[in-house]
Amino acid sequence: MLDLDASIYVAGHTGLVGSALVRRLQQAGARQLLLRTRAELDLRRQADVEHFFQQQRPQYVLLAAAKVGGIEANRTRPAQFLRDNLQIQTNVIDAAYRCGVRKLLFLGSSCIYPRNAPQPMSEECLLSGALEPTNEWYAIAKIAGLKMCQAYRREFGFDAITAMPTNLYGPGDNFNLTDAHVLPALIRKCFEAKLAHAEALLVWGSGTPRREFLHVDDLADACLYLMNRYSEEAAINVGWGTDISIAELARLIADEVGFAGALQFDRTRPDGMARKLLDVARMTALGWRPRIGLAEGVAATCEWYRAHQVQLRR
Repeated sequence: MLDLDASIYVAGHTGLVGSALVRRLQQAGARQLLLRTRAELDLRRQADVEHFFQQQRPQYVLLAAAKVGGIEANRTRPAQFLRDNLQIQTNVIDAAYRCGVRKLLFLGSSCIYPRNAPQPMSEECLLSGALEPTNEWYAIAKIAGLKMCQAYRREFGFDAITAMPTNLYGPGDNFNLTDAHVLPALIRKCFEAKLAHAEALLVWGSGTPRREFLHVDDLADACLYLMNRYSEEAAINVGWGTDISIAELARLIADEVGFAGALQFDRTRPDGMARKLLDVARMTALGWRPRIGLAEGVAATCEWYRAHQVQLRR
């Protein structure tokens, strides 16, 4: 069980997932949260990470820090996605083990599954085929982190677990159009199209790929649930188990924002995988289910963006 009186380090607490974890831990009554910004602790620097762990001695670690981005960011910066994520997770997992951390949760990603994996994708699909080229470098790094957790459990008995979330969204997301994921990018595009009185909204790709989306607050709840109830080598999927096409998602967001124009699809842009849907049977069997439906979550995220759009455009 997660001891809420013990020190808990949330790596990456300023990001989408990390900030949600902090909210959930505070709601649960956590008393000693260890939080460091990137300026205060660069997780890519091994000596700095080791010093932090030796000085602070956290008892639990939630590893949400990562370099993330959409298709275009992955395409143009493969070395950064591979290097930075390998450095971050290697330094944190190793230092956590060496400093006697009781339990660590590593956050993987649904993009680690093969491009042609059967749908919905079960945990057993891992390493059963070639990866999707549009996120290959990030996926390889995340697979390495997952395997590192498994290796440290096998060799050293370190209680490291891995959660594999589906596509995430929510307050605090990245809405920068150069490297945002599809849902926040569509939210920003719809707001700007409405403001400009545009006749149409341009959506990358054909609109036919299907994606599953999970509100980040649901993921945070699932992470605490796993910290309390799960201690196995196998990674575990976290999602809804239902999906939606990109075209349907774009219309859902447009309706929520109040943009009534047409949707146009730029088929010169890559689609990525035709479908990405997680098999969540194992998580469901543990007794956990998400609570925030897509329409509700999109509405709340649009409201958050509306309140913060001026500063986000800077």
